[in-house]
Amino acid sequence: MDMYQKREERKNKKMNEDGKSFSNVSINWYPGHMAKAKRLIKEKMNSIDVVFEVIDARMPYASKIKDIETYTPGKPRILIMTKTDLCDMVETKKWVTYYEEKGYKVVPLSLEENTNVTKKIVSAVEEVMKPVEEKRQAKGLLKRKTRILIVGIPNAGKSTLINRLVGKKATKVGNRPGVTKTLDWIRINDSLELLDTPGVLWPKLDEEKVAFNLASLTAIKEEILPIDSVVHYILKTLLAYYPKLVEERYGITKIEEDITDTLDIIGTKRGCLMRGGMIDYEKVYTIIISDLKNGLIKGITFDRYEENGHAL
Repeated sequence: MDMYQKREERKNKKMNEDGKSFSNVSINWYPGHMAKAKRLIKEKMNSIDVVFEVIDARMPYASKIKDIETYTPGKPRILIMTKTDLCDMVETKKWVTYYEEKGYKVVPLSLEENTNVTKKIVSAVEEVMKPVEEKRQAKGLLKRKTRILIVGIPNAGKSTLINRLVGKKATKVGNRPGVTKTLDWIRINDSLELLDTPGVLWPKLDEEKVAFNLASLTAIKEEILPIDSVVHYILKTLLAYYPKLVEERYGITKIEEDITDTLDIIGTKRGCLMRGGMIDYEKVYTIIISDLKNGLIKGITFDRYEENGHAL
């Protein structure tokens, strides 16, 4: 048995007998700029009219900021569900209904397609601001510019959304967490201004599936969890809910008892070969992570409403 197999054997021993979950995790990953951003957001709240929270439609539970109400109290909230071109919309619609019943204005969006993004966003803002504007009119006050705070976890599509709204490259965009570092005002049009913020998380990720979902879809840095465990989790999740997709893309129908046998199949299919015909397992890991990061695997939703809906 080589070193890789020994490592896999140790990892597999940590799994529950049913193979559905990994050992308990408690991750502390809270860069200083996130804590600073929350402090600055609190200081700005008196000048904010509406809060946009951007979440990833493929993980509508894991990407929802758990403590957002504590630093944006009493503000109308619009939940912008991005990446609908990549999600399993049948499953995601259950989350849309759930959040609407909780009082959110939910706006599902594909940021990669021509879906009238600006029109949908402006319409949502007008809807939630209507009671406020009616009160102002009753007092004889003129309509004023609406100031919006936009928040979201890293890599949820916040910067891409802003660029679509502005119509030019207004913010840095990347498929890695931690691109935006400061709070900046961005003008959308004569009636709307956005306060952009860094991607934020909560200080401690102590829900196992949340942590693995965030890692799988690159909302937390890849080195926070072992990449082999993340890839194992991705394959198990996709096989559980989208087996045909996995078979077509990776040539597997199950995870073998020795996971190296499964990785060998994937590596052979995807050309991850070294000299002598050996499989480059690190390359296999990178390909699977990149497939999700770059949106090459579509029609998937990791958060299942039946499993997580009660926890909100």
